[in-house]
Amino acid sequence: KMSAIVFGVLAVACALAHAAPDCAHHPLLSPTDCCHDTAPEEFDFTWATTKGDVTFHVVRKWAPLGVDRFYNLLKYHYFDGQTEGTDNQNGFFRVVPQFVVQFGIAGLPNVSAAWNALPIKDDPVLISNQPGTMAYATAGPDTRTTQVFINLIDNRRLDTMGFAPFANITSGFDVVLKINSEYGQQPDQDSIYAYGDAYLRKNFPNLDYITGTTLL
Repeated sequence: KMSAIVFGVLAVACALAHAAPDCAHHPLLSPTDCCHDTAPEEFDFTWATTKGDVTFHVVRKWAPLGVDRFYNLLKYHYFDGQTEGTDNQNGFFRVVPQFVVQFGIAGLPNVSAAWNALPIKDDPVLISNQPGTMAYATAGPDTRTTQVFINLIDNRRLDTMGFAPFANITSGFDVVLKINSEYGQQPDQDSIYAYGDAYLRKNFPNLDYITGTTLL
């Protein structure tokens, strides 16, 4: 009986160990446990893309909840795949000239699912959606997760709709304007969530991507 009890305890311990989040190697798969840092009050970062580098300035007071989430996405390389591999690079799947460039669905469905289950509440709009600013895309009130967009023009009409910018481009706006727009809004977001980067690369081979993130 004692050996059976010992075996049972060991089995439970092994199961718990197996279920424990691997924050050292796979933080993006366990955002609640691994990705909860508070962002600096202000910081800069650069994205390397297939069109060139773009640098942003982020101000936490513009959207504290959104910036904290975004800082963790940057720190743990949600957008560029350096944590989970190149199959997790984010494609610019919605490019509407004279409006916005939208992105932020992970290339791996399990990564997207982990974050999509954790929406954050809205921040009030403190600055306007001007050219070069970035805000979260939403599906309604309190639904922000990981999708963001860059304003290509003066989109102040979005201010009253609750889209709260939290960053602005300080270098590389010309790069953003070069992001491939041939597919417009054709990529299906449900398919990206379901099949990830494989769906985009098969059906939209000329899409542009984020390839690296550097916090400055």
